Amino acid sequence: MTAAAQRGTMGPLVGAIDQGTSSSRFLVFNANTAELLSHHQVELKQKFPKEGWVEQDASEILQSVYECMEKTCEKLKQLNIDIGNIKAIGISNQRETTVVWDKTTGKPLYDAIVWLDLRTQSTVDKLLEKIPGHDKSFFKSRTGLPLSTYFSAVKLRWLLDNVKGVEQAVKEGRALFGTIDSWLIWSLTGGKDGGVHCTDVTNASRTLLFNIHSLDWDANLCNFFDIPIDILPTVRSSSEIYGLVKISPSLTSGALTGVPISGSLGDQSAALVGQMCFKDGQAKNTYGTGLFLLCNTGHKPALSEHGLLTTVAYQLGRDKPACYALEGSVAIGGALVRWLRDNLGIAKSANEIEMLAAEVGNSYGCCFVPAFSGLYAPYWEPTARGIICGLTQFTNKKHIAYAALEAVCFQTREILDAMNKDCGIPLSQLQVDGGMTNNKILMQLQADILCIPVVKTSMPETSALGAAMAAGAAEGVGVWSLNPDDLTAVTWERFEPQLDPKESECRYAKWKKAVKKSMGWVTSEPHTGGETSIFCSLPLGFFIMSNLLMLIGAKYISGTSK
Repeated sequence: MTAAAQRGTMGPLVGAIDQGTSSSRFLVFNANTAELLSHHQVELKQKFPKEGWVEQDASEILQSVYECMEKTCEKLKQLNIDIGNIKAIGISNQRETTVVWDKTTGKPLYDAIVWLDLRTQSTVDKLLEKIPGHDKSFFKSRTGLPLSTYFSAVKLRWLLDNVKGVEQAVKEGRALFGTIDSWLIWSLTGGKDGGVHCTDVTNASRTLLFNIHSLDWDANLCNFFDIPIDILPTVRSSSEIYGLVKISPSLTSGALTGVPISGSLGDQSAALVGQMCFKDGQAKNTYGTGLFLLCNTGHKPALSEHGLLTTVAYQLGRDKPACYALEGSVAIGGALVRWLRDNLGIAKSANEIEMLAAEVGNSYGCCFVPAFSGLYAPYWEPTARGIICGLTQFTNKKHIAYAALEAVCFQTREILDAMNKDCGIPLSQLQVDGGMTNNKILMQLQADILCIPVVKTSMPETSALGAAMAAGAAEGVGVWSLNPDDLTAVTWERFEPQLDPKESECRYAKWKKAVKKSMGWVTSEPHTGGETSIFCSLPLGFFIMSNLLMLIGAKYISGTSK
């Protein structure tokens, strides 16, 4: 903490709501230096009511945001920092996660369907029947996206088809749709009493209903999905005043009442801004629940020929041009470590996974493909499922832990290879952020597998930082400079490749063989949450558990023995 902060004499501050899949946070930054002054975090529950289904309680998400705002303000007061200096609030959010709520009651009409949910595969199949040649890429020229369970329009279509309360509310004109940013902005600016129903261009570009060229909803796409356009939020830029925080029973102190909400970016776009990738060809990879590699392609959208998505990177002002990005999305990144901890119990924490991996320093031929939600980029293969292969009697939980970290790095390598082909100029280094980057074993392994330096920012909260930058730089706020040289609190750590490139290629080739083995497990896609695999209908967890019990021994599964 700086001396100025301790004296309470600090200049303008900017808050950021960072609403992710695993948790919600509220962070406050010094607008002059980007120094993080204080924050509070609340973990969130995920629901898995059926196999392949992933839901969250949208009301719980909102309440967690209120709690984070209150607690952070309390911490700032304890540090003798004047919360009256908070001039703006930005929002970074998990993208694609879909909420429909009743504008008369302010209540969600169903749980939020999370971005990696698979229940909509049957919806995708039905929609493909309407497309010539069943071409998943039919809308890519307009949306930058393939037709996939990943995106919001398909989730919204499922809600309209399967939840009577949603269907009825739409008929009666009571329903509003939004991704998490829209739900938060509407609620924070008054909710049923005049809340602002809007989204920004980055979140809109992840719905399959948005034309990335005109930067607005596409009537033809809405007709195709049979979604009424009047339930969609107004599309705004990523940096402008949307509305003011209003008094709420959940904001008991009223400390932030009247503060403008003036920045909104989908979390990966927010991280791109937070990493200050403002130039053509600059790229970053975020290691969160999933993995998301974005490369800035400038003011013209570049369509991928190698399985990547074209998305809106940001539009930093109502009258400013939009910038675009190529994106490689992987569903399972940090979620894999959480799965090893919670589902298999081979470690009690992410730190223990790192220590287990460090003890062996090699997977000894064990390969892990975490295709729990199918394979996203560059394959877009919904029939894939997670596998562990290459097991021997020598294999133990330490090798499994190392193979899991390798899997994260190999998935990034696949995306980077595709991006290099699309861009034509290979990246010379990779900027990284996200919670997993605190794992030094993972970062060194990533540099070894990519054969290029990995550059980690000292500010792991880049999504929140990007949202704060957009909010603080908005017209009418103007307390934040977007010149990277002004952000003196941000420094960098560099990891150079140390592994022989031939060894790196050998390991990567073996893992690619495992990826092929993971495909084609599903013969009938989930309609009601169940699925049939080519081998048998039992879920992945049973196969892995039984194999590990036989090969490793029950003591390793329980995590009670080292």
